[in-house]
Amino acid sequence: MTDAELRNMVSKTLTCRIDKRDNCSEKMDQFLKRCFYHSGQYDSEENFAQLDKKLKKHEGGRVSNRLFYLSIPPNIFVEAVKCASSSASSGNGWTRVIVEKPFGRDSESSAVLTKSLKQYLTEDQIFRIDHYLGKELVENLSVLRFANLIFEPLWTRQYIRNVQIIFSEDFGTEGRGGYFDNYGIIRDIMQNHLLQILALFAMETPVSLDAEDIRNEKVKVLRSMRPLRLEDVVIGQYKSHSKGGVTYPSYTDDKTVPKDSLTPTFAAAALFIDNARWDGVPFLMKAGKALHNKGAEIRVQFRHVPGNLYNRNFGTDLDRATNELVIRVQPDEAIFLKINNKVPGLGMRLDRSNLNLHYAARYSKEIPDAYERLLLDAIEGERRLFIRSDELDAAWALFTPVLKELEEKKIIPESYPYGSRGPVGAHYLAARYNVRWGDLDIEQ
Repeated sequence: MTDAELRNMVSKTLTCRIDKRDNCSEKMDQFLKRCFYHSGQYDSEENFAQLDKKLKKHEGGRVSNRLFYLSIPPNIFVEAVKCASSSASSGNGWTRVIVEKPFGRDSESSAVLTKSLKQYLTEDQIFRIDHYLGKELVENLSVLRFANLIFEPLWTRQYIRNVQIIFSEDFGTEGRGGYFDNYGIIRDIMQNHLLQILALFAMETPVSLDAEDIRNEKVKVLRSMRPLRLEDVVIGQYKSHSKGGVTYPSYTDDKTVPKDSLTPTFAAAALFIDNARWDGVPFLMKAGKALHNKGAEIRVQFRHVPGNLYNRNFGTDLDRATNELVIRVQPDEAIFLKINNKVPGLGMRLDRSNLNLHYAARYSKEIPDAYERLLLDAIEGERRLFIRSDELDAAWALFTPVLKELEEKKIIPESYPYGSRGPVGAHYLAARYNVRWGDLDIEQ
C-alpha cells in the first residue's frame, strides 16, 4: 500500500465529531499528512530497523515517543515486541506497547505471554487494553458510587441482594467463527470485560485515584473470589431458527467452525466474593451471541424493605417491588433507579417508576468511543484503565479450572434458538440463588 492509499483509506472514516470547530478539514489534512505506511515482517529485526530509520527521519531529532499498537494475532505478539524493542525503540523518549486481547487462553499461556513480553519490556511499558473499561458508564461507575452519599453506604451485603452483569449481542459469529471457536464466549467476554466491571463495581475505596491504588483494590477483589465450580456455570450454543420467513443460521453453519464444535456462544455464571462487604451476595453474569437484543448493563437489586407497610398493596409479586439500580453501558447509555410510587388517585395503588438519567437527553455532547479514550490514556501514560499483570493472573486463576473441566469432560452446551433469550439453564441457575434476571422484565 502506498502512503496515499493509506490516507485515502483513513479519510473515509476520519471525522471531527468530538471537536466540531470550523477548521475541521484543515486539521484532518494536517493529520493525514502525518500518516505513513511501512511494510515488513513481524519477526524481522531488519524490517524494524528500516522502520526506525523512517521514523527518525520524521522525528527530525526532536524528543520523540513511540507507541506500538499490537492489533495482530496473539501468536506473533512476542516476535513483534522483541523486534520493536531491540530495533525500533525511541532513543530519547518513551516506548510503550498496547496489547489487544486475548491475553492467552488460560493461566499457563497467559503467564508465558507475560514472561516473554517482560524479557523485552518493563511492566510500565505494557498497556493491556480492554475496551470495555473505556466505556463512559463503566468510567462513571466509581463516580456514581464514591461521589454520592445515597449510594456509597448502601454498597454492601446489608442492602444489596444480588448484582447482575449482562452482555448480549443480537448477531452470531458471522465469519469470525474461526477466531471465536478457539476461544469461546467465556474467554472472549467474561474473563476480561465482565470480570473487570465486577472488580470495579465491588472494590473497596482506593487510597486515591492514582492508577496503582485503583488497580491494587481490583486485584484484592479478584483474589477474594470463591473458586468457580462447574455447577455454577451454564453454557449454551445457538441453533438455527426461522422467524418471519427468515432462517437464521446455527453456530455450526458458519463455514469456519467445525461441525461438531462444543464451543459455547452463551455462558452464565454465579460468582461470590468472600470478604466482609460482599459475603453471600450472588454476582451473576451472563454473556451471549445471537440473543433477542444487543446491550450491556449492570443491575443492582436491593433487598426488601424490612416490615414493609405496603406489602399487601404489592400483591403477590414482592420481588418486583424491590428497588433496582440499572446502569446501561450500551447502547443508549442511561442510569435509572426503580422506585415504588403511589399512582395518583383516591385509591392506594402502587406502581414502579424510574428515576431516569438518559444520557442522550441530558448531555448534548457526543460520547467518545472507548478506544479513543484508551488511546489518549496510553499516550498520556494514564494507566488506571489498563490491566496489570497480577490482575490478569487473578482473573485467569478464577476461570482456568472451569474452562479446563468443560473441555476435558466435553460438556455439551445447551442449544438455544437464534434470537431467543438464551438457554433455559440460565434461569435455573439464577433461581437456585433466588435471583430473577432483571433484563427479562417487559418494562426494562
